[in-house]
Amino acid sequence: MTRIAELEPKVVWEHFQTLCEIPRPSKHEQQLRDYLKGWAELRGLDTVVDEVGNLIIRKPATPGYENRVGVVLQGHLDMVCQANTGTEHDFFKDPIRPVLQDGWLVAENTTLGADNGIGVALGMAVLNSEDVPHGPVEVLLTLDEEAGMGGALGLGTGLLQGQYLINIDTEEWGEFYMGCAGGVDANVSRAYATEALPAGYQAASLVIKGLRGGHSGADIHLGRGNANKILIRLIRELEADTDLRVSSFKGGTARNALSREAFAAVAFPAADAAKVAAKLDAFQSLLRFELAGVDEGVTVVQESIELDKVLARADQGAIFAALHAAPHGVKRMSQRVEGVVETSNNLGVVVLEEGKLFANLMVRSLLDSGTWMLAREVESLFRLAGCQVEMEGGYPGWAPNPQSKLLALFQQVYAREFGGEAQVQVIHAGLECGILGAKYPGMDMVSFGPNIRGAHAPGERVEVESVGKAWHLLKAVLAAVPAR
Repeated sequence: MTRIAELEPKVVWEHFQTLCEIPRPSKHEQQLRDYLKGWAELRGLDTVVDEVGNLIIRKPATPGYENRVGVVLQGHLDMVCQANTGTEHDFFKDPIRPVLQDGWLVAENTTLGADNGIGVALGMAVLNSEDVPHGPVEVLLTLDEEAGMGGALGLGTGLLQGQYLINIDTEEWGEFYMGCAGGVDANVSRAYATEALPAGYQAASLVIKGLRGGHSGADIHLGRGNANKILIRLIRELEADTDLRVSSFKGGTARNALSREAFAAVAFPAADAAKVAAKLDAFQSLLRFELAGVDEGVTVVQESIELDKVLARADQGAIFAALHAAPHGVKRMSQRVEGVVETSNNLGVVVLEEGKLFANLMVRSLLDSGTWMLAREVESLFRLAGCQVEMEGGYPGWAPNPQSKLLALFQQVYAREFGGEAQVQVIHAGLECGILGAKYPGMDMVSFGPNIRGAHAPGERVEVESVGKAWHLLKAVLAAVPAR
């Protein structure tokens, strides 16, 4: 096992080790928050826990820096919890156990939580430092970012004192972010009837696995497979070849992750078993051809099972027609920011069991109007199939501000400390900056971070060297913040 706290810079990694040891799924961050609150108070720092449970820790300016602009360092405490099939890991109890591989810290069979544990660790390192000059600093640690931005949405408007906000929650070193997508969740539900399995039918489990998954915003343009969409497509194609009956379906485990695996319990006439097997082999070959270079590891598995009930024919037809037609992927590229996705949707979770369908579609857009345009299209589609659709957790995008003084400061310090020019980006993912900017108008914001790969999927990793660079840059920026 890698001793995380022995990596350099130790002042950062010792805090990340703490985050790996204390479980922190979304909506279950209290243990970690209370630990960090106690840690801060032992060091004489002021702490505030707001009405929804966000933690704010305040550190006075170092001597001689009292007149500098106040800075808020912001990250979120929760992490996406995903594990490979066959991996026994309880995210509510078990620590994350990463290993060091070729300069990267990797969680081989689970998510690592570098998103956003590294951001939190960098903020804690500033609080713990005795040799980093800075003006007044607040560290804002929010809850529930990965499951709906609940912490940022619930933050009060009179709590933060700083004028600059540094969000440490992006994943490309050498890039500074000045805008992000907003979004909303479309939650779909529908009851369905069941009937007895017809005589002479053979039951089977159909499984799609072997996909890479990834972040439903930052990776949506890469063309990776979505296990939900693939298995729904397979079901529809089998329906054309045989009297396929569906008993249950379960795919995806996180709203903001590309689904890597999906499972369906089905039945078909035993006389068609050879035809179905041939169809599955051909379908797998086709998928590997279609996904060559991005997800050629996709695998289709059939296993014999027992079942006694299937969906009523009319309900199966309506539900799977709607799921098949449901959008997934890039809807529109931005005409304002070259190479950036403007609007997209992820069919992240589908569960069909015990007489009820639930599906989550996460819609994102750089334009708030784009978010709601696509969300209403999703709503209209599923209502045609007799479904209920509820919109939940809507949050605004972060409008770019090319005249940002904080962005200019980051660019100047980066050029001085590292040479060259940092790239300025807009990200098609949901940072909390849009929400915080709406609550604190006029607050100048920038987001940055180290190199993180595979966020929201098992195998997530962070480059150790880039964490050291991020720490160096953060210290230099804090020292260079101008006077009020």
